[in-house]
Amino acid sequence: MANKGSYERLSPFLNKIKPYLAMVSLQFGYAGMYIISMVGLKRGMNHFVLATYRHFIAFAVIAPFALVLERKIRPKLTLPIFLRIMVLGFLEPVLAQNLYFVGMTYTSATFASATANILPAITFIFALIFRLEKINLKKIPSVAKVIGTVITVSGAMLMTFYKGPIVEFISAQASHHATTAAATDKHWVLGTVMLLARCCGWSGFFILQSFTLKVYPAELSLTALICFMGALEGAVATLVIEHNMSVWVIGWDSRLLAAAYSGIVCSGIAFYVQGIVMKEQGPVFVTAFSPLAMIITAALAAIILAEQVRLGSVIGTILIVIGLYAVVWGKSKERSASMKDVKTIDHELPITHDTARSSATVDSKNDTIGLEENVVKVPINPQES
Repeated sequence: MANKGSYERLSPFLNKIKPYLAMVSLQFGYAGMYIISMVGLKRGMNHFVLATYRHFIAFAVIAPFALVLERKIRPKLTLPIFLRIMVLGFLEPVLAQNLYFVGMTYTSATFASATANILPAITFIFALIFRLEKINLKKIPSVAKVIGTVITVSGAMLMTFYKGPIVEFISAQASHHATTAAATDKHWVLGTVMLLARCCGWSGFFILQSFTLKVYPAELSLTALICFMGALEGAVATLVIEHNMSVWVIGWDSRLLAAAYSGIVCSGIAFYVQGIVMKEQGPVFVTAFSPLAMIITAALAAIILAEQVRLGSVIGTILIVIGLYAVVWGKSKERSASMKDVKTIDHELPITHDTARSSATVDSKNDTIGLEENVVKVPINPQES
């Protein structure tokens, strides 16, 4: 009995922290993708081919689960929903990921993951435009969200236009100074613009996914369809841009690992988990954990890839984290207030309803008594008359 009571007390706590654990786990998955994808691209893998293979693998893994587990709850696929899925398959699988891969080769894996920190701010702005978020400047949580968004954008702009001196956290970086400096200096501004454009496409994906889940609430099926459309659209884009068919050839090496890992973890599992969390918490909450991926990636890249960390990236990251903390704090306060309002309504409504129902019952009884007194029995059998 004691164990049962402990479980019942623990269960609400676990349900409360599940969205946080899910999003933190995904950031570790994204950090691994940044490193593994960078290794595959350095081995000569075409980024269009990587994005295409990634989503074919994701579809092959997720589709069987979707067919079996959601066969009874899967809504009908109408034309408007299919068009939304086509746009979703282009925004993130094709546009955002290819911009990311090119931008990462022009800058670095650490910087590419750091620019994702602006994703919550862009998502917040889009959510305001599409009325998924509300602002009341008379309340402190709303002001915190606005100020946090401004600070986050400022940090991202600082990272874009100011690199600064190298900050060596690990002495081993010095031996790779000559090779990594050329890579990080080449097309830095162009790569940064691509990475920021990728964040806009990724944010648009989250907003449209949030709307689509309301009319097609089958997360696994939606994930499989998005990956399938992304793979088809990515294949078409690759055939149009890359005329050399040899780019499709990959071996049993880091290139295959990059496609398999990013497809299963960062497309299949990520789209599904994000969809579940988004239905409960909203798109702004889902994107608020991206700074964690940057921190993990920076540590791994400094050790594995011997990448350099610039002072501008460090200062910009600090500003972004401060801004994001303000946004998440404001969001959590508003959610707590809304939950209190819901509990108040749930507490009051049954009393009013029961009172109205009891009074209506009394009235109906009185009416029935009055009717019974005035009833005139009509004989059915003629012999009785």
